[in-house]
Formats: sequence, structure tokens, C-alpha cells
Amino acid sequence: MTRFHPLTVTDVRRETRDAVVVTLKPSDEDRAVFDFTQGQYLTFRRRFEDEELRRSYSICAGKDEGVLKVGIKRVDGGCFSTWVNENLKPGDTLEAMPPMGAFFTALEPEAAKHYLGFAGGSGITPVLSIIKTVLAREPRSRFTLVYANRQISSIMFREELEDLKNIYLGRFSVLHVLESEAQDIDLFTGRVDAEKCAALFKGWIDLKSVATAFICGPEPMMLAIAASLREHGLSDDRIKFELFASSQPGRARRKVEAANGADHGAACEATVTLDGATRSFRFPKQGQSLLEAALENAMDAPYACKAGVCSTCRAKVLEGEVEMETNHALEDYEVRQGYVLTCQCYPLSDRIVVSYDQ
Repeated sequence: MTRFHPLTVTDVRRETRDAVVVTLKPSDEDRAVFDFTQGQYLTFRRRFEDEELRRSYSICAGKDEGVLKVGIKRVDGGCFSTWVNENLKPGDTLEAMPPMGAFFTALEPEAAKHYLGFAGGSGITPVLSIIKTVLAREPRSRFTLVYANRQISSIMFREELEDLKNIYLGRFSVLHVLESEAQDIDLFTGRVDAEKCAALFKGWIDLKSVATAFICGPEPMMLAIAASLREHGLSDDRIKFELFASSQPGRARRKVEAANGADHGAACEATVTLDGATRSFRFPKQGQSLLEAALENAMDAPYACKAGVCSTCRAKVLEGEVEMETNHALEDYEVRQGYVLTCQCYPLSDRIVVSYDQ
């Protein structure tokens, strides 16, 4: 089971007015633990007064850079991101879980593929990691990026993207779409929606040649892009999502409506295995997630966003029946195999058996 490890901050670089890139160094004994795959994220924790906050941020370094870097954009009202942007400095220590996430595809050094990426704002961070790694490790492959921002000044990694274009001439192209700044070509002004996607696929992007499309950004943008990709012939197994965790905080969980005549006092007997230890407890079938119940019963269950966005709280249901309210992180095949996001997991049967160790 993943646990938190100390990382030393070696550099904090201002990327835009409201975003920084943080370079981190694990201890010698933890170096292997933080060997990441392109597109993965780190989950950090820090106490603010009496409350522990956990936040996940994507790694923006390529596999061959030899460093661990994350991009952190300040979120309005965001305690953790504001603290990082205003107070974090070299020499400080952050606690983080090892890299997690499945926002990637396996690399094939001999392959000649065409990858397509859509990023909105700080959604560029995992996509940048994928771009740099693919271009370096699949020398015959190419990558097209559509990057949406409000204006030029808000573009993260603008110089780095230009450098990549120059290093990988003919293999990497960037189409910048700016919401509030006019550009020479009208197509590249405004929001990335279904109409704009259709125009891009008609005159700028050969979708038939695309092996995999990566999408990371705000949920409405991602849904519109994914729908357009499907409409123009790209199958679901060739579309990879990474949803902003920052789009979720503060949104109230939808209450589960009880069926007519249902027993509002009904409880479930849960048997949960974590780090090789098994504990049993009862918790209500309504109003409390499996994760909340495990934490309440003194189990150090892993979690980050609590919104069904990351996969930090992933576990496998071995017995019984449950329902997930939201799932933005697990693939269909994982769900079929019995995996759930415990932060979104509510029991339907009187007894469930769950393992975090599988």
C-alpha cells in the first residue's frame, strides 16, 4: 500500500503569474519509489491549522529528464495551491505518495504513431510529460497538441513547447487556441467546443491517423472534445482522460435517494483488508462512503480528491454488491474486474468484502 514519503524542494520556478513549477528530490532510499511513468501524478499532504489537506498534481517532467517536477497553478480559494505559489521555497519538504495514475499508453520504441493531445490551462502538465517522453522514446512517432488558454500570458510552458518544436522538427506541432485574444486565424480564437473540433478535424488534424488521443482539462471541455472525437470515428479505447481534480472541490455529493419502503437504518457489514491487515465494521448503507467508514474505523485508507477524479482510493470488491456515484478515473475493464473508487462507493448488499491490497 502506498504511503507518504518526504521530498525535498530543490527549485520553485515562476511559470506564469499564477503558476509555479516545483522540482523535488526524493531521498536516496526512496529514489526507486518515485520512478514515474509519463502522465502520472503525485498526491501531497499538508496540515493547515487543524485540517489535513491532500491535493494531487501531475508530473510535468519527461522520463529522460532525470528530475521530478510538478506544475501547480493557483486556484481561487485553494489553500494548498495558494500556499505553494506564495510560500514554498527551496529547502522545504513536502510529503507525497509515490506516482499514481493511468493517463498513458505503453511505449513502443519501433512504432510510428500519431498522437493527439488536447489540454486546457494547467491540464498541460501531464500531457507535457507524455509529449516529451513519446518524442524521446518513440523516434518515429509524432505528436499534435491543441492547447487552450484564456490569453497568451496564461500559457504554461510556452517557451518549453517552442523548444520542443525546434528540437523535434516535423514531429511535434502545437495549435494554440485563445479564448479572449484574437489571432490571425479565426479558428484559433474562442473556446474549444464541438464546432471548433469539427473544423480542426476537417482542415488541420488527420484524425484517421491518430493512434491515441489524450485529453486533460476542465470537465465541460473534455466531454465536448471526447464526444467530437467519437463522432468523427475515434473509438473509446483510443481516448484517454485526465480530469482536473481542482474542478471538483466544494461540489456537494448527491444524496442517494432511498427506494420506497427502504429501511433508512439499514447497515452493511464490511470486511476491509489494508496492508495485509483485515478489519470488520458496520456502516450505514446510505450517507457514508466506504472510504469515510474505513477512516472513521481507524484504517489509514489512501485518498486524495474524494471526488472520483483520481484513483488514489482504488480497491477491489471481492464479495457483495456496491454502487459508485461518480467515476472519472477507472477504466471500464477495471470496473468489470471489481475495482471501485472507495470515496464514491456505497453498499447495496448487507455484506461486502474489499481489499486495498489487490
